[in-house]
Formats: sequence, structure tokens, C-alpha cells
Amino acid sequence: MEKLLKKVLKYPYWILAITIIISVFLFMKMTENSRMETNLDEYMPKDHPAFVYSDQAEEWFNIKDGIIVAVENKNGIYNTETLQIIKNLTKEFQKMPQIEKADVTSLFTADNIVGTEDGMDVKAFYKAVPETKEEFDELRNKVVTNEMVFGRLVSNDETVSVVIAALNDDVFTQEFYNDILELAKNTETENIKVHVAGRPIVEGTMALLGPADMQKMVPIVLLVIIIVLYLTLRSIRSTFFTLSVVIFSTLWAFGLMALFNVPIYAVSTMIPVMLIAIGVADGIHLYSHLQLFVNKNPQATKQEAVFDMLNKMWKPVVMTSITTAVGFLSLITSQVYPIKYFGIFTAFGVLAAMVFSLLLIPVGVLLLGLPKVRIKKENKNSNHFAYNLTTKILKYKSLTIFATIIIVAIAIVGIGKVWINSSFLDKFEKDSEIVLTDNFINEHFGGTSTLNLVLDSKNEDAFKNPEVLKLVDKMQNDVDNSLQLVGNTFTLTDYIKRMNKVMHADDEAFNSIPDNQNLIAQYLLLYEMSGDPENLWKVVNYKYNKLNINFQLKSDNSKLKLNYCKNIKSSLWPALFA
Repeated sequence: MEKLLKKVLKYPYWILAITIIISVFLFMKMTENSRMETNLDEYMPKDHPAFVYSDQAEEWFNIKDGIIVAVENKNGIYNTETLQIIKNLTKEFQKMPQIEKADVTSLFTADNIVGTEDGMDVKAFYKAVPETKEEFDELRNKVVTNEMVFGRLVSNDETVSVVIAALNDDVFTQEFYNDILELAKNTETENIKVHVAGRPIVEGTMALLGPADMQKMVPIVLLVIIIVLYLTLRSIRSTFFTLSVVIFSTLWAFGLMALFNVPIYAVSTMIPVMLIAIGVADGIHLYSHLQLFVNKNPQATKQEAVFDMLNKMWKPVVMTSITTAVGFLSLITSQVYPIKYFGIFTAFGVLAAMVFSLLLIPVGVLLLGLPKVRIKKENKNSNHFAYNLTTKILKYKSLTIFATIIIVAIAIVGIGKVWINSSFLDKFEKDSEIVLTDNFINEHFGGTSTLNLVLDSKNEDAFKNPEVLKLVDKMQNDVDNSLQLVGNTFTLTDYIKRMNKVMHADDEAFNSIPDNQNLIAQYLLLYEMSGDPENLWKVVNYKYNKLNINFQLKSDNSKLKLNYCKNIKSSLWPALFA
């Protein structure tokens, strides 16, 4: 290794030129291919069982991520201005190529199931915007008496109404994100404020802020490192070449990601920080040894000093870099793409920093000369603190060992309490606009985060069975009452209860699941004939042997979601198998 380095260092200009050329090429690849990946669906392999079943459920029930636009008027929504804005927003979303017309839900498009003399009908809440007090009162009465809409599309205090637009797969782009925000901003008036939330918006904000944060963070870290390096090395040249090791290794790591079309994940933003710490450490070790050699041998030539530095230091630098790289490469076993790629490219960056340390730092010395000789005056107290600390540690060996055991024991207990949170919202500051908007919608509605529970039966028409439907309805009520962060649940039972009620002159006593399966089947047939069956197929399949229960959650915290699943399972399973 030492002989190879000596041969290579005979051509310092070539080393510098090749390094710069490759770096420029990788930088160009970065500008072309680098992108921030915030879509959680892209975080794991598509053949993972969780994703396979999730994709299957999405196909069965047309489940899509949605944008939630909340229109707020503190004076109430039942006025011409507010209802016209809801209508306009709905139509604007329906015109967008990224959104299917039928996938936009608002008070303007929602189905209002009503009883008629001939049976049952499904009508719109309004087509033309009301203008008179009587028309507003009639609309308000329709909303308040409809449990499928009140509290879901219109807030309980009647000051906010939402427009929900479900997106097609792989259509969300930064341009589309900007268009949505611009549309919301242009819609606002003196009396009306528009709030935009939903998972795509959170992911879009993350994609926007991630690179921006890196642009702020990296210069700050570099500035601190430059100051520390200069105070340590006391040389502008040494500081520059040590810093160049960090810059080139980081550039090569991200350049390689771009070359292989690997996106930048949130955890990838930590790669520069890791490489700064590791690259700087190698440089400090090399320059420290070089300075000691120069101090002892002031007449030595550049070649002698460089070769002595490499002879004594290449093994420690190589061994520490390889062991560090192997540690990061162990993350390749992870099934989560961000963790896997973080390990691979950080390991590559560490090895690149090793190579640059052993090449660029010697090149810098050969081209710009040796550091100045430092003559230090003897100071008996220069190592006073370190000497006293070491003496006390050796004197109280038993106490040191005991304290170490205690710390390790506490650490082991703490490790068991560590948990992974995939929530994007928790990554934002509590007072950031995206978090405040999410909190606002969660306060007025069921929640911006969703969880889908799919029940599957081998028997056709299983979910026309009143006993099964009553168990599902009981589970919904139990979850709504026991889990505070579950805002709403919605499934086939809500349709059937509403139909049963309107078919009995809106008598609240009939807001329940009928006991007769044939009657349930007739209700469903009437709805399919009168309404939009596409809405029905979002909660049940046409054979009625698969049921989708949608839970609206007021938090996307991973730990809370896991608790939701456990509580839902404990509420539903005993009932179904009783």
C-alpha cells in the first residue's frame, strides 16, 4: 500500500486534475437526477407482504391518497360566498388531469340519500348556489340531519367545510403541489381562509423543505468545522485540504446516488454530517503526525515528510475507515430503502474520504510546502487536567468499573424503549404552517390521516348479513368511544343505517341496522339504481364478501397507529367470533 501511494504521488497534478474532472461529472449528474423522495410507498420493496396486500386493497376499493382543502368562514358556511367557493374549488379539482372527476368529494358533489313517496332517491345537496334565507335554511337542515355528511364534510360548528380530492397514482409532482397551494391562496377572501392538508401535501412540503434545510445546514456545519480545523491545525493550507477531503467525499457519495438514480431520502441528509466528522478526523491525524515530524526534523524535505506520514499513518487511517464502512454496510440488511441506501452510500463516502485523505493531503503538502515548525515552550501544567483525570480513574478502578456497568445497564433498558416513528408531521416544528393546518383540520373533522381495515369472507353476500353488520357497527362505536384520536369511522353500515332511517320518514329510532337481510339487499339495490354505485364500491365489493372500514385518525404517529390496530383488533375479533 505504501509503495503504491509513493508511485501515485509522483504525479500530484494528475491526481488533482482527475479528482476535479470526476467530481465535475458527478456534480452534473446530481443536478440532473437528484430528487427528494418523500412518498412512504417507495420506502419498502413492492414484494413486501404489507405492500402486496395494500396494493390489493387499493385495487379492490379504489383507495387513494387525498388532498384535503378546508374552507373556513368564521361567520358560518351557509352563505353565497362560501358555498360558491366550495363549488368553484370542486370544479377546479375535477378539471385537473391528476384527479378523476368522480374522486372529488365536497358538499357540492356529496350524495344526499332521502326518502320519497316512491321509495328512496339520491340527490345533490345543492347544484345552484342558494341565495335566499329559506334556501340556506333548507340546505342546513339537509346537512345537519345527514350523519354521513355532518361532522365529515361540514364541521359540527358549521364554520368549515372540506373538499377532498383523491389523486391518481404517481401524479404528485412539485409543480402540481405548487398549483394546489396557489389555487388555495387565490381563493381566499377577506372573510374566507383556505387550509390545505393531507398526506400528499405533507410529503410535498417535506420534499420542498428537505433540500432547503440541507442548503442551510451544510454551510453552517462547514463554517463550524473550518473554525475548529483552523484552531486545531493553525494553517489555512491544512484547513483547506482537510476540508476538500470532506467536500469531495460528500460530492462523490451524492453523485453516485444520482448516477444510479437513487433518490435522496430524509435520512440521506445526514450523510454530509457523517462524512464531515470522519473526513476531518483523518485529516487531523495526518496533519498532526506531519507537524510532529516537521518539529523534530526541521531540515526534512517535502518528500521525506510526506512519506514518513504515509508510512506511519496509512494503516490506522485505512483500518479505521474500513471498519467504519463495514459498520455502515451492515445496514444493507434492512428492508427499508432509506436505511439500506444510507448505509451503502455512507460507506462509500467513508472509503472515498479515506482515499482522498491519503492522496489529497499529501498532494497539498507536495504542491504548497510543509507547515511551519512550531516550537512549544515546556509547560508543566499543559497536561494538568488530563493527567489528574487519568490518575483518579486509575486510583478508583472499582468505582470506574461499577459506574460503567450502571451506565451500560441503563443504556440496555433504554434501547428496549426506542421506537421508530415514520410520521412526517412529527419531523416539522410544532409551530410550522403545515402542522398548524393539520391541527386545525383535526380539530374540526375526523382527522387527516387514514387507516383502512379490510374484512374478507369466503361467502358471497356475507356483508349483507345483519348480524355481521351489527358487529361491525358495534366495533365502530366502541372504537369511536374508546380511542380519542380516532375521529370518524366509515363503511357500509353508515349507508345502510342512513337508508333505513330515510325509508322510515327520518325517524331517529330507525338509524340502525335492520334485522332482515332481504330488506338490506333491497336498500342496496335501490341505492345502486338511484345513486352513484362507485361510492358504494369504496367500502364493499360487488360480491359483498369484502368490506373496507375507513378510520380517520387525528395523528400519523407510528406508535399510536400500532396501538389503534391493537385496539381495533381487540374490539372486532371477539365480536366476530363470539
